[in-house]
Amino acid sequence: MLAQFHWFALGLCLLLCMGNCCDMSDSICGAHGPGNILIGVLNPCHAKVETLHKRIEREEFNCTHFDLLSFVRTLSVIHTIDTINDSGFLPGVKLGYAICDTCSYATKAIQSAEHLLSINGTLSVQCDFTDHTPVKAIIGARFSEVSITVARLLGLHMVPQISTTSSAEILSDKLRFPSFLRTIPSDVHQTRALAQLMRHFGWEWVGVVAGDDDYGDAALHSFLKDAKEAGVCLAFQEVLPHYLDHVDSERRIKEVVETIRSSTAQVVLLILKSQLVEQLFQEMIKANISKTWIASDAWSMYQPLASMEGINGIGDIFGFTFMTGQNPGFEQFLQNLEPGPGAVNHFIEEYKDLRFGCTPELLQHSACLAKSPQISVHSLKLSSTNPIKHAASLNRRKPMMIFWELLKCNETSCSGENFPPWKLLQELKRVNFTLDQRRFYFDESGNFVNGYDLINWEKDGNKRRFKVVGDYNLIKGGIELNKDGINWANPNNTVPESKCSQSCPAGTVKKVSNISCCFNCTQCEAGTYSDADNQETCLQCPNGMWSERGWTHCRPREQSFFRWEEPYAIVLLTATALGVLLLFVILIIFLVGRKSPAAKVAGGWFCYVMIAGLTVSFGSVVLFIGKPNRYICQARQTMYGLGFTLCLSCILVKSFRTFLAFLFDLNRQHKLRKLYKPVAIIIIATAAQGLICTFWLIFDSPSVEIRLEGMKILMQCKEGSQTGFSIMLSYIALLAFVCFVLALKGRKVPHRFNETGYIIFSVLIYLFVWVCFIPIYVTKIRQRSAVQASAILVSNYGIIFCHFMPKCYMIVCKKKVENSTQAYLEGVRVFSITSMRSAFAHITGDSGVGSSIESVSSRRSMDSETSSASAGSVDTVPVTEVPHVSDSASHLRKRPRRCSI
Repeated sequence: MLAQFHWFALGLCLLLCMGNCCDMSDSICGAHGPGNILIGVLNPCHAKVETLHKRIEREEFNCTHFDLLSFVRTLSVIHTIDTINDSGFLPGVKLGYAICDTCSYATKAIQSAEHLLSINGTLSVQCDFTDHTPVKAIIGARFSEVSITVARLLGLHMVPQISTTSSAEILSDKLRFPSFLRTIPSDVHQTRALAQLMRHFGWEWVGVVAGDDDYGDAALHSFLKDAKEAGVCLAFQEVLPHYLDHVDSERRIKEVVETIRSSTAQVVLLILKSQLVEQLFQEMIKANISKTWIASDAWSMYQPLASMEGINGIGDIFGFTFMTGQNPGFEQFLQNLEPGPGAVNHFIEEYKDLRFGCTPELLQHSACLAKSPQISVHSLKLSSTNPIKHAASLNRRKPMMIFWELLKCNETSCSGENFPPWKLLQELKRVNFTLDQRRFYFDESGNFVNGYDLINWEKDGNKRRFKVVGDYNLIKGGIELNKDGINWANPNNTVPESKCSQSCPAGTVKKVSNISCCFNCTQCEAGTYSDADNQETCLQCPNGMWSERGWTHCRPREQSFFRWEEPYAIVLLTATALGVLLLFVILIIFLVGRKSPAAKVAGGWFCYVMIAGLTVSFGSVVLFIGKPNRYICQARQTMYGLGFTLCLSCILVKSFRTFLAFLFDLNRQHKLRKLYKPVAIIIIATAAQGLICTFWLIFDSPSVEIRLEGMKILMQCKEGSQTGFSIMLSYIALLAFVCFVLALKGRKVPHRFNETGYIIFSVLIYLFVWVCFIPIYVTKIRQRSAVQASAILVSNYGIIFCHFMPKCYMIVCKKKVENSTQAYLEGVRVFSITSMRSAFAHITGDSGVGSSIESVSSRRSMDSETSSASAGSVDTVPVTEVPHVSDSASHLRKRPRRCSI
């Protein structure tokens, strides 16, 4: 690409470099023209140096691969000089030039620079060229790698060096390169513009391929810094050898192509020579890879690449370039293409040979189509009848700035005084003018700050054409785009995406990984939300509201408790209603059959007390359902504790009675019978539970506990002191355990009087249920109400089916003969005879008191007395005061005393 102010740098050098007329006919440079003022130009008219990697001794450089674009740049210099000479702007002074080929190689450029600085074509290290050098300024070089090398040498003699394309930031260092100037910004602005372009289109995930020269390395590091600030991340970064004839070039290009193909990045920045980009794109076209390509200024306006076959399948191409426009008269100059009077131009001769004829060099590198005007040369890519014409649009000619003070010119002539190059350098640094409403000058670092044009490679048939779609202002640091002027390569004509990760929808946030542009979409935690895509953090829900995991909004919390309409609550209520109904039916049956022996054996009036206790216990179940409050929490535990304790107290009395009635250790029976006070036992046992509940309610009463769990406000009863709750349940368990022990002791009872089995079974049901209840109650916090209500129901039903249902069956279903008083008394008599015989046999055998005859007599006496007891009530059972074994056997003959229990 040719910069806008190429002509300006040339004009300044031509006007301000006054020196002796030199004869350059023997110059090793490729083109020269005679004149009073000599301008040096360093430009790579060839892209390679042949067999450079095999060079082992001092020898001439053999340059190959003619570079058309650089050749056109060289012609623009000649055209500018001829224009100045023809205008008569410098009276009596003719401008001359010496153009040397750098061959895109820094060492060759040093050789050419030494030649330009030498006197009469020879360089003597013992000579001081500060004031006598024939060349007062040098234009070039094209590549930063070469300019950096040459600038070291020219800086030694303070010879002005003006480049129109070398943009490496290192050249802004005036300590190392004091005489270097350029009519373009440095790469520090270009990489910033590139990063801003990517940020503008949302391209966060990009790849970079750079050359391994000073230009590529500096531009890469500058871009990495700017990309980080712009939020752009690198998917990969690859380096290619900048030297085109490098032994590893082909292999590395294929490796880079594979990296690009396999990468998820859809945007690739290429900081490379135009020839390397051409080779890379050829491989891309073969692999059918389409990406979005970002061009550095080195190839953003490279016409041969825009005309490459298959270029339209490569994808979108954008790049920044310096201001472009027409250079008036340059197109006509190219059409003539003849050296001026006295000038020698070997580059034009070589071009014509390559364009219109076969040369030995061409035959060595490609097959020459004999006598064909359309020779296809890999290095030339000459596909039109006049390819040079395409480069005419790359130049823009502007008025020259004149410093007559330095040249001491008047209206008719200039003095032609010889002056040192450093004086010219001082004048160049003071250049400052305005054109097209833009101000142009060299800043302190010797750079122009004229900004960039954004170029879009728009499809034009089977080629591409360059279209300006925006610009980057160096002062403002921002990009201005004409989005409507961009035609995207994809079928939908939309901006392509290039992201490491997909967008995170609402309800999620980006969880950044090791690379800031790569992230995972993580759902917002409960209590937080995100209501937009790609949010960095989740937002907290306001007070009184909540959200579940992954929600996009918050909602008011709902109160949660054991509701009436819940299925399990309905089951519990149904079971409670059936239990109460059963108790009512049992009450009716017992009232109707209250005089039957079965009802009396079941406990008589105890049964009604038990029914009342179970009814209270069933009633407490209802309080476990519905919205709780402090009073409900207090009442439900108290109701259950007192109701079930009352029921167990009656069972305790029945167990104790059965134990005493059939205890044949008469001495113990006599002592324990004093404790048998049914009413007192029931009152005391129930009152003890009442005291426990009272102290519990006073010191740490149950209350409503409110817990926030997700979208729910969990409302349930908190039992207050766990100690009080535990003592209440432990007391009930203690009563049940005592009942179990007493029933177990008196389990050998006549079948019709045998309630011990039912007592044992009901108590075991209770103990099993509540042992299982404890761990469930502790772990299932939200289900505590349902768990305890279930335990109460199972306990109640255990008592109903074990204590009441068998008796109801006897009352309702058994025959009157089987259920008569005589049948029960007969059973008691038989059991008493058998049991007493066993007891007396035990006493006689153990003590040795009395004879077998006395024992038999005693048994008979007991049998007759037992029979006489049949006339009494069914509640009257024989209780004999049995003396100690040391008493005489005559005491056994005493008449037994009947006692009603």
